[in-house]
Amino acid sequence: MRKRENAILELLSESGRMEVAALAEKLGISQVTARKDLDALEERGILRREHGWAVFGGKDDIHNRLAFHYEEKRRIAREAAKLVTPGETVMIENGSCCALVAEELARTNQDGTLITNSAFIANYIRKIGRIRIVLLGGDFQNDSQVLVGPILKTCAEQFYVKKLFIGIDGYSARLGFTGSDHLRVQAVRDMAQQAETVMVVTESAKFDQNGVVPLKLDPHSCQVITDASLSREKEEILTQSGVKVHKAGMEEDPA
Repeated sequence: MRKRENAILELLSESGRMEVAALAEKLGISQVTARKDLDALEERGILRREHGWAVFGGKDDIHNRLAFHYEEKRRIAREAAKLVTPGETVMIENGSCCALVAEELARTNQDGTLITNSAFIANYIRKIGRIRIVLLGGDFQNDSQVLVGPILKTCAEQFYVKKLFIGIDGYSARLGFTGSDHLRVQAVRDMAQQAETVMVVTESAKFDQNGVVPLKLDPHSCQVITDASLSREKEEILTQSGVKVHKAGMEEDPA
C-alpha cells in the first residue's frame, strides 16, 4: 500500500469518517485523486463510501482495526507468511493482522488451504489467487464478522494443522496473551486444541495493553511475529516464558 493510502487510513482511524473534500485538503491532493484512492480501498473492503464521505464502522469493526498501524501489520504479515510452507493448510482466527496474513498467503501460497472462523477474511481474500478457503460455522458476530460458540468448536475438531494464526488484545507477564471478548477467546482456545503451534501476529503496541480475558495458551507451543519496535524487556519476558519471537524489519514503501 502506498504512503498516501496509509495516510488516509490513519486519518480515518482517528475520526471514524471524513468528507472526501476535507480529506483531500488535509493530504494536499485533488478530490479526484482522493476518490480514486478511496475507491481502491473500498474495493478491498477496508472502508466504505457514502454520499461524499469515507467511513469506518464501530470500534469493533474489523475495517477500522485493519487501518490502524496498517504498515506495521503489513510487514508482520509478510514475515508470518514466510513461516508457511508451500501447499500447507493453516488455521487463521479473526483479526486485522490475521486478515493481512491471509492476504499474503493468498498471493504467495497458491496451492495452500486456509481454515478460518472469520467471514471477513473469507470475503477479503476470495478474489486473490487460488488458495482454498474453508469457513468454519458457528454463531455470527456482526461487527467483527467472526463465528464463535459450540458449533465452531465442533467444526474445528474436524481438522488438525501445524499452525494456527491468531491476534491478541494485550499481554500480561503473569497471565500471558489476553483478549477482550470471552466468546472469541473461547474460539481461539478451541482452535488452538487443533493446532501444533499457535502463531501470534500482532503489532508491538499490544504488549503494552491488557485484555480482560486470558487466552490460557501454553507458551511453549506459541510463537510471536511482531514489528521491530518490540522492546528488549518484553522480548526477554516472552522468550523466558518459552515463546519464540520473530520481528519483522522495516521496508521501503513507494510514495
